[in-house]
Amino acid sequence: MAAIGYVTRHDDGSFKGQLKTLSIRADIAIVVNANRSGDTQPHYRVISDGVEIGAGWTRRSESSGRDYVSLSLAAPEFGPRRLYANLGRAAGEAEDRFAVIWNPAD
Repeated sequence: MAAIGYVTRHDDGSFKGQLKTLSIRADIAIVVNANRSGDTQPHYRVISDGVEIGAGWTRRSESSGRDYVSLSLAAPEFGPRRLYANLGRAAGEAEDRFAVIWNPAD
């Protein structure tokens, strides 16, 4: 599991930080979806430089029973496929610091 960035959770439920890969360095904000109207709608929107690049859903871990955020990201820089990631507590960091953990689809 590779961390491709880190974000900090804020009191309003949003996360802010940076996405980092070998070729990408981008500030991101994961904000609560205030327009969520049903179970299929995402809980979060992922924004970078004013452009929506993805969405996030709150999920519950079967093994630990804890909630986490599952992300789906899409941008031309990622190529034709979506990038999937989860937010997980960053080891050895403050409680409000999360790693963006890349989840390869194949």
